[in-house]
Amino acid sequence: MIRLDNLTKVFDTPKGAVTAADHITMEVPAGEICILLGPSGCGKTTTLKMINRIVRPTSGKVFIDGEDTTDLDTQELRRNIGYVIQQIGLFPNMTIEENIAVVPKLLGWDKAKYKERARELMRMIALEPDAFLKRYPSELSGGQQQRIGVARALAADPPVMLMDEPFGAIDPINRAVIQDEFLKMQQELKKTIMFVSHDIDEAIKMGDRIAIFRAGNLEQYSRPDELLANPKDDFVESFLGEDRALKRLNLVKVRDMASEDVGTVAPDEDLQAALMRMDDHGYPGSIMMVNDRRQPVGVVQRSVARTTKGYCRDHFDTLPAVARLDDDLRKVASLMFAHDMTWLPCVDDEGRLCGQITQRAITHHLGSRYRVQQAEPVAEV
Repeated sequence: MIRLDNLTKVFDTPKGAVTAADHITMEVPAGEICILLGPSGCGKTTTLKMINRIVRPTSGKVFIDGEDTTDLDTQELRRNIGYVIQQIGLFPNMTIEENIAVVPKLLGWDKAKYKERARELMRMIALEPDAFLKRYPSELSGGQQQRIGVARALAADPPVMLMDEPFGAIDPINRAVIQDEFLKMQQELKKTIMFVSHDIDEAIKMGDRIAIFRAGNLEQYSRPDELLANPKDDFVESFLGEDRALKRLNLVKVRDMASEDVGTVAPDEDLQAALMRMDDHGYPGSIMMVNDRRQPVGVVQRSVARTTKGYCRDHFDTLPAVARLDDDLRKVASLMFAHDMTWLPCVDDEGRLCGQITQRAITHHLGSRYRVQQAEPVAEV
């Protein structure tokens, strides 16, 4: 959907020519989010702004859906590209409805159509239309204004969106919420998005592809997993950080790791049966107890089963945490550390047991992309 062909920008300054973007060549497939990442002054925002001609290229071409945009009318080009910036840029003298409808009005939409579009987008960004459409930007919080900025960019249903640190000025809690809502919207809308960020964690969370810039050059352009596993050079490796293996925890969902082979006991089974099932499955310390709806309700400890008689329902410990199928491994690892557990049961939306996930499995998965071939296996401690 977006193709940059040797895109270059040279600025003339009192001290001479400065190359802000140097022969940038890359493609973003339709429906994907590409994050432009790098230190300040590396050329990522300049590259973004050349796409909608806020900054005019010195040389090179921009293609959108296969069409060379060089000779397109600038206003027409911009009306077909959604644009969101960190400073939001809402018109303070316009209501929220009027802000959202700016581009549809310029495109000649009739009143009923753009009003309905505004209501539809408000619902999409989780803001009640009747409560917000007649307000002015000054009456909204920063996070709410940022959502309106996203809605305005989507108003005319553009195939391409450019986003310049759109969530950078929002506090971490609201930023995470808006990121999650935006990703849910993207699953439905499938826009092609170029997204500038300084935040490597945001890039990994939001991006289908990540472009690392340095001093006007495109250093590496990869999918997040490949980028973290195989940084091209020392600069990229240092930019990603020494914890890049741990950053991969954000990329893997529980559903991709859960083991379906799980031993369980029922409340009305006796402790001897629990002990034998632990032996059968090789569980050294405990076994899960599930109810008649196959929902995990507790664990029976081996130490109790060996020394006590009776039924599981009378001798179990409450489960401190469970993992949902759509949780990422970062959340799972955090729960394990917080509750001093080496495994967690995995449950679906109804809370039914689907499997389990272990620290050992997570460690093996993380290391598999980084592990060099060794002549001899390392002895287990």
